[in-house]
Amino acid sequence: MPDTIPFQESFLDTHCLVDVRTPLEFEEDHIPGAVNVPLLTNDERVEIGTLYKQTGPHEARIRGLELTAARFPAMVAEIAATAAGRPILVYCWRGGLRSKTVTSILDLTGFRATQMTGGYKAYRNRVVAFFEDFRPPAPLVVLHGMTGIGKTPFILGLDLSRCSVIDLEGLACHRGSAFGGVGLTQDLSQKRFESLLWDAFRRLSPRLPIIVEGESRRIGRISLPGNMYEVMQESAKVWCEASLETRVERLIAEYGKPEYREGMAEALLRIKKRLGGDTFAEIAGYLVRWELEPFMAELMRNYYDKVYYKERAWREDVVISLEDFAAAEQELVAFLDRRFPLLPCGTRHSSHEGEGLGEEAAEIPF
Repeated sequence: MPDTIPFQESFLDTHCLVDVRTPLEFEEDHIPGAVNVPLLTNDERVEIGTLYKQTGPHEARIRGLELTAARFPAMVAEIAATAAGRPILVYCWRGGLRSKTVTSILDLTGFRATQMTGGYKAYRNRVVAFFEDFRPPAPLVVLHGMTGIGKTPFILGLDLSRCSVIDLEGLACHRGSAFGGVGLTQDLSQKRFESLLWDAFRRLSPRLPIIVEGESRRIGRISLPGNMYEVMQESAKVWCEASLETRVERLIAEYGKPEYREGMAEALLRIKKRLGGDTFAEIAGYLVRWELEPFMAELMRNYYDKVYYKERAWREDVVISLEDFAAAEQELVAFLDRRFPLLPCGTRHSSHEGEGLGEEAAEIPF
């Protein structure tokens, strides 16, 4: 019998995690950092499962051995090369026969390996529990502001010695809103997003506040998990400002690529009813002629500025200008030092700060 051990978060930093599930299972989600060395192909798993139901476990195991035995040497060589001396931890769906088989083969060939009891399912339960009663390692500071002011490049350029940053839209592969998928492919599953987000939070220091952008409950087709949205509602809020001219300039820099034209036209068509026929025709004409300044400006005036943050049922804790990112960072750091004075940008464990944010006022950026 191989050695077994339950899932521990620390294994992500110390072990070579080997996921022996099928490529499809691995693609849907897996433990961060794991390598996929499947015991069965996608089709073979279906065949074995059908045989198990029709004739029982004995015949299914015999057939499984017939299908997999020839690939054992290659699997061992791949795992050994990937481990590069690290302890090997093998898992499957719930700590069953697949991981037991691979762990036993590794042991027989002289490689010390351990089977993870509970498998991916145990890990997944840990992620779900983390977000069900979401308690970030440090307080959240949520940046809000009108579309196009540059919140994403601003937070990604912050000095990480003064705060932590989680790029929700980057993890979700979507900017939110009607145009949020232009130039991006949001092909990850909800489970995968939650794993990436859990892993991002677990890496953060408890001594630094966590900067995130204000979002609605959904970013494209991905949802914020558990009660994270509610925690964001109750966290400190920063209102960011910039002139319409600056917003237009930044949107053109991000979206003004000829290869985005078709995607922008499709996104514009989705909001035709809200714009109204005449306004839609005017804005669509700008896009057809690739006149991006009036296109972006009228899109802001007639859609985004009317839909998002038209009314806010909350009061911001501070207002900063994003006209100049360097000056804005100084303003933000000064606010963090005032708001969380226990240590210089130090321990800040209360995330439930500030007034509530109504769902109808939440932002979905451009």
